[in-house]
Amino acid sequence: MSSDPGTAAPASFGQRLSTALDRRGSLCLGIDPHAQLLEQWGMADDLASLERFALTCVEAFGDLAPVIKPQSAFFERFGSRGIAVLERTVAAARAAGALVLLDVKRGDIGSTMAAYAQAYLDPSSDLAVDAITLSPYLGVGSLEPAFELAARHQAGVFVLSLTSNKEGPQVQHARLADGRTVAQSVIDELASRNAGAEPLGSFGVVVGATIGDSVAQLGRLNGPYLVPGIGAQGGTAADVRRIFGASLRAVLPSVSREVLRAGPDVPALRAAAEQAVEDFLFLRG
Repeated sequence: MSSDPGTAAPASFGQRLSTALDRRGSLCLGIDPHAQLLEQWGMADDLASLERFALTCVEAFGDLAPVIKPQSAFFERFGSRGIAVLERTVAAARAAGALVLLDVKRGDIGSTMAAYAQAYLDPSSDLAVDAITLSPYLGVGSLEPAFELAARHQAGVFVLSLTSNKEGPQVQHARLADGRTVAQSVIDELASRNAGAEPLGSFGVVVGATIGDSVAQLGRLNGPYLVPGIGAQGGTAADVRRIFGASLRAVLPSVSREVLRAGPDVPALRAAAEQAVEDFLFLRG
């Protein structure tokens, strides 16, 4: 940060996200080039198709979506050349004006966690993005290197809290000695880091749209909620209203297959993305 009092401090991820949502609507569009989608698009399951798929998505909705979320695993499976495609995809999405949230779900301890954070959150890295997903199940404190680096570089994180998968509740709904659920403890830890942030903190949580009755108080966060499970997994706009109530302006619904299955035709893919954005315009009300 510059010491020149006449130079404005760089915007935090929470500030950039809030601006993007106001300008483009509340939606995170995924880029998930798994083998089945490549096949549906009439493509081979190979590196060339991976790149064509990913860059077609950016062409179709990079200037439309406030946030684009590549799923790192589908690039990593092609090795170093797949990572190179991911780097190009990230660069193209950012050039189109979208924030990039990389879905990596990293979670480790000590120097290993610090290295993961450097890979994705340090601006000098070829893989640097605006935010990443993290797993807290080695303890929220194990993520401290990522929290520190995110704060230093005005980046963001989304920590798994109440996920859409059926196995999640056996851990996330478990009760601590103080009576809180594990999910609540994650939210509370991040809320403490978002205290005083305006209009939105940079430390978010992942809460699925299919969680049913919530076992956590979601309104405490003062940060963004990444909400997967919409569309193909059964979650709806009505579920989002029910789960988040007064916190709707901080919600970032995440949609992938419902839009991606419209490809590979770029106009059709863009039309599907526009419809998804329109479905959630009520979040900006």
